[in-house]
Amino acid sequence: MAREKGERVVATNRRARHLYTIEKTYEAGIALMGTEVKSLREGHANLGDGYAFIDKGEAWLDQVNIPQYSQGTWTNHAAKRQRKLLLHKEEIAKLAQKVSVGGYTLVPLKLYFSNGRAKVEIGLAKGKTEYDKRHTLRERQDKREAERAMRLRNRMGE
Repeated sequence: MAREKGERVVATNRRARHLYTIEKTYEAGIALMGTEVKSLREGHANLGDGYAFIDKGEAWLDQVNIPQYSQGTWTNHAAKRQRKLLLHKEEIAKLAQKVSVGGYTLVPLKLYFSNGRAKVEIGLAKGKTEYDKRHTLRERQDKREAERAMRLRNRMGE
């Protein structure tokens, strides 16, 4: 079987960008069981409740729901088990230092296949206040209205 080329997104966490300000993103591999990979290839995953943490120099992904493989039998996996993230030691140390300072958390943003390997994009995030959330929505709305006005004006000029 030929290896997949390129990137194929399985799941994204759109809510994370609303709830958090993403400071920096990291690409990490995930240690998965065979039935988890098959379930992901079918396109099943939910990052909604997921988070990452660092424990004893290792990065872990928790509460990410990868449902059981439909064709699996006794070999199936637990849907919300902890999964090890594969990062370089320096990256883990940097993330651990940032998270321990406080105010920061690690949030999974995207789960995808890159050249046939399962990857997760995690973001170093800081929680937004209610004001920040409203401000972001207002900016987006203002930008959309400005673009709409520009389109209308350009049509009138033709």
